[in-house]
Amino acid sequence: MIGEWVILWTDALIFLLLLFSTAFGIYAARKEHLRGPWRLVVRSRVGVSTLVILSFYVIVGLLDSVHFYPLVNSVEKGGAQTQSAEVISLFDHLVTPLRERQEKTYSAPLATHLYAKENIELPNGEVIRDYPRLEFGGAHLTMPEVEWSEDILRLSAMGVIKGLLVSIVITNILIMLLAARWNGTYGDAAKLLITGKTVIPWRTALITLMFVILILFWSIELSSHYHILGTDKVGEDVFYQALKSIRTGLLIGTLTTLVMLPAAILLGIMAGYYRGWVDDLIQYVYTTLNSIPGVLLIAAAILMLQIYMSNHADEFNSLVERADLRLLFLCIILGVTSWTGLCRLLRGEAMKLREVDYVQAAVAFGVGHFQIIVRHILPNVLHIVLITVVLDFSGLVLAEAVLSYVNIGVDPTMNSWGNMINSARLEMAREPVVWWSLLASMIFMFVLVLSANLFSDVVRDAFDPRLRSSR
Repeated sequence: MIGEWVILWTDALIFLLLLFSTAFGIYAARKEHLRGPWRLVVRSRVGVSTLVILSFYVIVGLLDSVHFYPLVNSVEKGGAQTQSAEVISLFDHLVTPLRERQEKTYSAPLATHLYAKENIELPNGEVIRDYPRLEFGGAHLTMPEVEWSEDILRLSAMGVIKGLLVSIVITNILIMLLAARWNGTYGDAAKLLITGKTVIPWRTALITLMFVILILFWSIELSSHYHILGTDKVGEDVFYQALKSIRTGLLIGTLTTLVMLPAAILLGIMAGYYRGWVDDLIQYVYTTLNSIPGVLLIAAAILMLQIYMSNHADEFNSLVERADLRLLFLCIILGVTSWTGLCRLLRGEAMKLREVDYVQAAVAFGVGHFQIIVRHILPNVLHIVLITVVLDFSGLVLAEAVLSYVNIGVDPTMNSWGNMINSARLEMAREPVVWWSLLASMIFMFVLVLSANLFSDVVRDAFDPRLRSSR
């Protein structure tokens, strides 16, 4: 069912960032001054629990970043498979029922009928005004008024039982791996893990993972027969939209980092190390950039991009490529407007490091400036880079929601929490109120931002030299 693969610009950049992160992880594993703080992170209960939650978001985002043209059965060619003109992701393929089951209009979470009354014609020709049955939600029920609550409990119990079974299997596999690593017995490893006496808080990680798995299997069971978060104005599943928005939020937070890091690191270190006219010029650049209102700069850039895409519509093969280009352009603009803060921090740190004894000794021995920056300055500012990147991630995710709310964010055809909140603005004014789109986007965004903030606090404490020395 998979046809030709499609590599979008954001797909290539996100996997490039993944490759860069892997390379940095290998490099950090060989350096004690970087390996030590990360050891403190994985030994923190808050660190490992938030890492499990963030891993779920990352997995969904990566699955949604593999695009291809699906194969469909062509009626004109006698049922032979042909390549579709629609571009979908691997995540779309895995959740095909959620993507294809579309109702007529609004329906509440776990509902069996539409949210508003309509004129319904009975078999005898009589027309009544009532809530019509959904085409997919609860369609397996003969008498939903009687069977609905029992069916919800049955599906929920099945999802919880399957989640518990998977959690038990994962727990046993982990215990066996730990027992093999410690050269002990299964019982000793299980006792240490259950009592929480391991160096790495495996018990906390397993509890968090079990909680995520239970929610996952509960959602799978219910979403196979119902719309667990309702449907929107055109009948699309809100749960599917919220899951699809994960990729957009992660891309805004990560690709913007990929854009801002080179300029911030290069210019910040140069300004602090070389001083003089180089420092004055770089300060003038980022001071001038900070003087321009960021929202106006983003709005002007997005407007120019829209004009370009309107005048060159033949260059885009699909709406997905068009929306992807706008997302990439938004990441670039956010990166251009957000590198100045990190540049200031690195400038001040480089000014301090250039005066330390080992740097002065390197200068006295005639070592080149480039080698001094690479060997002495850059490794000693990586902790600041890492802390700033992690702290800025949640702010960038929220920035996407705000920008989409004022219609200068991602393309309206792309799923994002900002677009969901923007559409919910009108839905909240209806009678009766349609509240589930806003609630779904807020829950998914809240969990991601809260996990990122808690994880960033752990990373900041682990890389703080004063706290490390106190430990």
